[in-house]
Amino acid sequence: MSQLDDILEEYEFLDADERYRLLIDLGRKLEPMPEALKTDATLVRGCSASVWVYPVAGDGNALHFLADSNAAITKGIVALVLAAVQDRPAGEVAETDIAALLAPFDLKNQLSSNRTQGVPNMIALVREHAARIAQG
Repeated sequence: MSQLDDILEEYEFLDADERYRLLIDLGRKLEPMPEALKTDATLVRGCSASVWVYPVAGDGNALHFLADSNAAITKGIVALVLAAVQDRPAGEVAETDIAALLAPFDLKNQLSSNRTQGVPNMIALVREHAARIAQG
C-alpha cells in the first residue's frame, strides 16, 4: 500500500474540519527545505501562496522531493502531491497521472478555489523536474 493510499484511508473517515487539519499535519511532516533551495527556479507559479519544489536524485534513479510553502494548508497540499510520487524512479514520476491519484481526495470541494488553483502547477513542476532528470 502506498503512502497516498494510507493517507486516503484516514482522510475518508474525517469530516471537513478534520480533513483540513490532516492536510496541515502532512505539511508539518515534510522534511525541512533549505532556504538556499527556495529560488525562482523551484517556485511553483500560479499558487496563491509561495510554494517551492526541488528534486533530489536518490538511489537507483529514485527522486526525492523537498518542498515548502509559506501557508500551512498549501504546504499540506504539496505534501499530498509528493506522497503520490516520493522516492520513485524519475521516469515513472514523469509518467504518473498525479491528478488522477489525487481525485479521490476531492480537494476542489474540500478547499476554497483559491487554495486549489495552484495544484495543477505543482503537479506540472514535479513532472517537469522528473522528465528532465529521467532524460539525464
